[in-house]
Amino acid sequence: MNFPKLLDETFRSHEREGRKLQFHGRSVSLLMAFVLTYFIVPYPEAYFYQGTMVLFILTGFVPTWLDRRGWLREWHPYLFVTLDFVALTFMMVVPNPLAPADLPPQIMLHFDPSLYLFLLLSSLAFADSPRLVVWGGVVGAASWMVGIAWLASLPDSIVIWPGNGSIGLNDVQTRLRIVGTPTTVDLSVQMQTSMILIMVSLVLAAGVARSRRLVWRYAVIERQRLNLARYFPPATVDQLAREDEPLQHIREVRAAILFADLVGFTRWSERHTPAQTIAMLREVHGLLEEAVFRHGGTLDKFIGDGVMATFGTPEPTSRDAINAFRCVKAILEDFAKLNARRIERGEETIQIAVGAHYGSVVVGNIGTDRRLELGVIGDTVNVASRLEELTRQIGRAAIVSDDLVSDMRREDAEGAELLLAGFDDLGGNQLDGRRQDVGVWASAQTLLTAESRSRWARSA
Repeated sequence: MNFPKLLDETFRSHEREGRKLQFHGRSVSLLMAFVLTYFIVPYPEAYFYQGTMVLFILTGFVPTWLDRRGWLREWHPYLFVTLDFVALTFMMVVPNPLAPADLPPQIMLHFDPSLYLFLLLSSLAFADSPRLVVWGGVVGAASWMVGIAWLASLPDSIVIWPGNGSIGLNDVQTRLRIVGTPTTVDLSVQMQTSMILIMVSLVLAAGVARSRRLVWRYAVIERQRLNLARYFPPATVDQLAREDEPLQHIREVRAAILFADLVGFTRWSERHTPAQTIAMLREVHGLLEEAVFRHGGTLDKFIGDGVMATFGTPEPTSRDAINAFRCVKAILEDFAKLNARRIERGEETIQIAVGAHYGSVVVGNIGTDRRLELGVIGDTVNVASRLEELTRQIGRAAIVSDDLVSDMRREDAEGAELLLAGFDDLGGNQLDGRRQDVGVWASAQTLLTAESRSRWARSA
């Protein structure tokens, strides 16, 4: 799994979801404002504002449409946000054509319409872009001050400049009269509104940035989960994700160990190019991995052209032996199908050898603080490996120990007998490095190797 690609896809998905939320938040806010005008604006003046809001809602579909068509560019959201704030400011400061002719436009400032700027700004928090939120605050403040400057430039405007005491504002009566005049434009108040709009955008941008950091952490966790999923079945991954240090303490459990390995791989690779060899190994590893996970096993490691898998680690279950045996049979069936496909493609067939044993193993983290690895060690592992090697000597594709069969019968006696169809009890066999014989069961499917042919010749 390419982590940068995963991270990029995660952020792209998060941003797409954010744009949808922004559109819905913007639309809901405008609909609420539409209803609000019914109570606070007399008719027919309300028609102007309600019609404008409907137009706002409709224009919100444009970036959504562009996004669905794949035409949305990085600079488009900034353009649409700019148009939104400019249009909203224009709607609030220009004279309402449906209002009485003698009603001065400056009177709108007495109802503090700048609150709608904050409403529009809040919807940008869903966009998942701190820069876009800050841009909205700056553009909103700038467009509002331009609108206020236009109102202040009207001939009948009474302008209160910041810190201006020349018009008698120190006198209470004069201050009340001027503030209550419909044509008064208090620049100090409007500048305060613009500055607060910018500060709110900075606060929202900080929250959005924190949200993006959480998405980053989620992507890292997802990468870790994907790494676990390469080795463990889904149920085990969930357990490992829930616990802090599930494998910290080394412990002994009973588990089934499976080894699978290609037969004659060295000679096969000599006759093929490195590219062909890698392609074949990927196909083989894919089949083995899928078979292990399909039967609830844990992929311990790839060993060159083979694999080691465990059933019952890190947590044992009541069907580990049966699951391991089912996996053995599934591998043989999968490789029979693979060879049928290879024959159809005109390619050389391949052979797989499988060995499995059941017994006690030690499980836990091994290595150093810098490099930890799940370790499964013990005599059971060694026996499983020797059983896989024994396949070449007796010419059978799969060999399992009598201990595994015995535990299968304990887990499910009836099911075990059905599974054993196609396997022969060969009794005790000598394994390299062991004094005592090990009882084995071998599949009826033959395995043609130089060792097996030599053994058959001696026995004949």
